[in-house]
Amino acid sequence: MPSVYNWQLGRNMSYPYEEQHPRRQFAFVFNINRCIGCQTCTMACKSTWTCFKGQELFWWNNVESKPYGGYPQDWDSRLLTMLEQANPGGQVWRTSERETERSPYGRFEGLTIFEAAERLAAPEAPRAALGYLPTDDEWRHPNIYEDTPTGDAFGGPDAVGISAELPEHRVWFFHLARICNHCTYPACLASCPRQAIYKRPEDGIVLIDQHRCRGYRKCVEGCPYKKAMYRPNTHTSEKCTGCFPRIEGQDPAISPGGVPVETRCMAACVGKIRLQGLVSIAEDGTWEHDPANPIYYLVRQRGVALPLYPQFGTEPNGFYIPPRWVPRPYLVQMFGPGVDHALEQYSCPDRELLAVLQLFRAQRDILFRFAVEQGPKIGEIEVQMPSGETRVQEIFNDTVLGYNERGDEVVRLTIEEPTFERPAELHLNSI
Repeated sequence: MPSVYNWQLGRNMSYPYEEQHPRRQFAFVFNINRCIGCQTCTMACKSTWTCFKGQELFWWNNVESKPYGGYPQDWDSRLLTMLEQANPGGQVWRTSERETERSPYGRFEGLTIFEAAERLAAPEAPRAALGYLPTDDEWRHPNIYEDTPTGDAFGGPDAVGISAELPEHRVWFFHLARICNHCTYPACLASCPRQAIYKRPEDGIVLIDQHRCRGYRKCVEGCPYKKAMYRPNTHTSEKCTGCFPRIEGQDPAISPGGVPVETRCMAACVGKIRLQGLVSIAEDGTWEHDPANPIYYLVRQRGVALPLYPQFGTEPNGFYIPPRWVPRPYLVQMFGPGVDHALEQYSCPDRELLAVLQLFRAQRDILFRFAVEQGPKIGEIEVQMPSGETRVQEIFNDTVLGYNERGDEVVRLTIEEPTFERPAELHLNSI
């Protein structure tokens, strides 16, 4: 296989195709600390894209309760087990080799799904990526184990009265919202024998050509996140399209100026956990330095948002701010060794990071740039850090501004929400 560079792994890896990168990349950040599992995003996607015959079990967007939930069921634990069996005890990170741009999380010493596939013997070989086909039963329950907690004392004699204090809860669960990650090195694309899957050069969105697809389901087998799905009545596979007409600004009703707007799942989020953007990609595949871009700022500048299962090797472009209350080993397995740093940043954000966190789901246009206007100090609060120590956070009433692709200001928010008193002469329920 050709060798490509994966900045999330901090090294070169094997991939079936030569390295090639789009001009800009569709990317997003989800703040799991805010997700309430309401499934509004799920139904927004369902009612827009997958409400037709043959798509009954299609959930391009889903929200699953970890650690037990999953769609399809056990999608991640099954693949993690397969990788461990292919490389027993070797799926580890060397965090001493961290470098800001080329290897921000250190170096992954284990096998990716592409490298593990190279070790397969007949009859499994040859395969582009290590994977499996879920059974029909595993696809039937998109919200299985919803809101089901776990913990070392869950259900035991000491379960009553257990403290729920940070930094970690002994009884816990969290909601994991998922869409296609539109990976830099998609396993679905690598696995397709028909070359029916392609990555758009203008925005990095991964699509399936329905005219070329023959429904072999190799993409379903190869995708580690199981976001390619087979449609039985058309005998083709389909997947999240990244709502590309909205990214292109083609809808005159919601984008009269032709600027990119957020996808349906992003725009419908009532918990304001989602921030979507487009980042510029350099020729070597790394992100061009652009700290004014909110996605770049959260992922590369501050390291507060992390990729989902980076050890799979696909270099996903979906990033998550980890939940504060979950045991650290579980989070490190899911998001890599940057968890401690991310939680340290998020638990006690400085004034600039706090301002950027207000931009989640604050507008419909995709933000390409932000700016912060500093305001007066309005308070101090004591914060318990992940280490267990306490720290005093200073709160400033700063104003954060967001700008769309044309440079127009589309959002302006203050840290302290303004209070309005309705005039008594006009409103009976006025204060």
